[in-house]
Amino acid sequence: MQAPSVPCRWASLPSPSAREAASMYGTAVAVFLVILVAALQGSAPPESPFPYRIPLDPEGALELSWNVSYSQEAVHFQLLARRLRAGLLFGMSDRGELKNADLVVLWTDGDSAYFADAWSDQKGQVHLDAQQDYQLLQAQRTPEGLSLLFKRPFATCDPKDYLIEDGTVHLVYGILVEPFRSLEAINTSGLQTGLQRVQLLKPDIPTPPVPSDTRTMEIRAPDILIPDQETTYWCYITELPKDFSRHHIVMYESIITAGNEALVHHMEVFQCAAEFDSFPHFSGPCDSKMKPERLNYCRHVLAAWALGAKAFYYPEEAGVAFGGPGSSRFLRLEVHYHNPLQIKDRRDSSGIRLYYTATLRRFDAGIMELGLVYTPVMAVPPRESAFVLTGYCTDKCTQLALPPSGIHIFASQLHTHLAGTKVVTVLARDGREREIVNRDNHYSPHFQEIRMLKKVVSVHQGDVLITSCTYNTQDREHATVGGFGILEEMCVNYVHYYPRTELELCKSAVDAGFLQKYFHLVNRFNNEDVCTCPQASVPEQFASVPWNSFNRDVLEALYGFAPISMHCNRSSAVRFQGDWNMQPLPRIVSTLEEPTPQCPAIRGPSPAGPTVVSIVGGQR
Repeated sequence: MQAPSVPCRWASLPSPSAREAASMYGTAVAVFLVILVAALQGSAPPESPFPYRIPLDPEGALELSWNVSYSQEAVHFQLLARRLRAGLLFGMSDRGELKNADLVVLWTDGDSAYFADAWSDQKGQVHLDAQQDYQLLQAQRTPEGLSLLFKRPFATCDPKDYLIEDGTVHLVYGILVEPFRSLEAINTSGLQTGLQRVQLLKPDIPTPPVPSDTRTMEIRAPDILIPDQETTYWCYITELPKDFSRHHIVMYESIITAGNEALVHHMEVFQCAAEFDSFPHFSGPCDSKMKPERLNYCRHVLAAWALGAKAFYYPEEAGVAFGGPGSSRFLRLEVHYHNPLQIKDRRDSSGIRLYYTATLRRFDAGIMELGLVYTPVMAVPPRESAFVLTGYCTDKCTQLALPPSGIHIFASQLHTHLAGTKVVTVLARDGREREIVNRDNHYSPHFQEIRMLKKVVSVHQGDVLITSCTYNTQDREHATVGGFGILEEMCVNYVHYYPRTELELCKSAVDAGFLQKYFHLVNRFNNEDVCTCPQASVPEQFASVPWNSFNRDVLEALYGFAPISMHCNRSSAVRFQGDWNMQPLPRIVSTLEEPTPQCPAIRGPSPAGPTVVSIVGGQR
């Protein structure tokens, strides 16, 4: 439905000078943003106010708030635009590009204002979507700027629309600085653009109460001068008070220095290894040559926060133990600063506030590593768009290491390095996949947070946990091997569970002997000088493989049938007793299918064109 057009009052004014015209244009653009859309098709969601909020751009000129309605299977968005000039684009895409994106566009042609559901093609050209699924509810001027309220279903079954699902969502935006005669005149390539990653579909779970004797502790690096470069990881070492007794962490939340909300991307607090009596105090970039080597032994995660995350609560019956005998007093805070505009002279004291109690809960919460061992025997060929590696926590390990009552996973943190694009962990029982522990179909290594699960997953003795990671190496000329380096790869799911057990690591890798058979086969088949000599390292052997479709397919097949080496490890890094080499792959006879999106109920016909917003008023 289109709103009736109102004659523009600019026409009655005397012919202005260039300066006056520019001033009038800026005022008129501001005025058109004040007017409510004439054809509203709904009202504000009952869940308002909006509980989740993030800045979209580095300067905080665009701010997004949202609410999730699982009953309506829709997301309600509130977009606040400060200092808006001629309109904006906002939407979602697979990896954060403004090409091939699902967009909502607000723009003016100089006389009227328009709102439309749109999409961009591979060249960045914007097109009107034949199915208008973004529904504008309200547009109004607030003391802070223009506020747009609109909603969209999770799934629309429109091939031009993005499917909103669990996991990471890449939000994109573009700023319009001049009028466009039509929507089709807009191309994203000429705009000021950016992206922000967030988990839109936050789990709808109740917030546990905090004990009355809860105390707080702030872990933050004081008065850091944020480097004027795009990416910085800052490390800071602090320590618990002497004679700090055993406590349970029951909750934590972020502390962001005012004004830096758009620069602090994510933060983590790690506890250092208990076998060292002391750690040197350090505050500086994590990749600094001055960083003490011992800080690499501060790897046990206590807390993790990323943009858009609210406070993290542990289940009422469990908490993370820290302090007391057998626990290190030293903690490492790591802050990721994202500063693409290279803003200078900005100081920061952000960090994480821990809520803890001396009244210990019934269970200690634990963290278990699932997935692949950090080893070069697991590798991804170059120029791959979606190569999958899989790690196993086998029934033999869970049967031996888990208690008879099992464990209960309530949160998960997925992790790969730069080539990872998708991660999923599945629980299998009696040879059948039963449920998803955690899945992220749009995973980004630049957005890693501990996520509460919508449903607690119980794991029993004899269950199998299968973790698969998908990688994109299209920009690489050589094989990417597993390892600790940032250009090497990992595939890990850090699952948070209770009650804590001795099992801290349940991961696998292909049997090294079978991999050597692969190298020999490649050497014979290609009749080339592929290094299979025993003194050569596995990375050197992979580097000598001539990558073609045969060598690639054989490696993929090898990972799909060869026996594995299992790491069923205690927290002391010692394996549980048993033979863990040359283990067969778990036999899975039934797999879970990808969920089919549920299309919303059929509404009335979509508008034939953009919704028109009439412009009235003059200079303020």
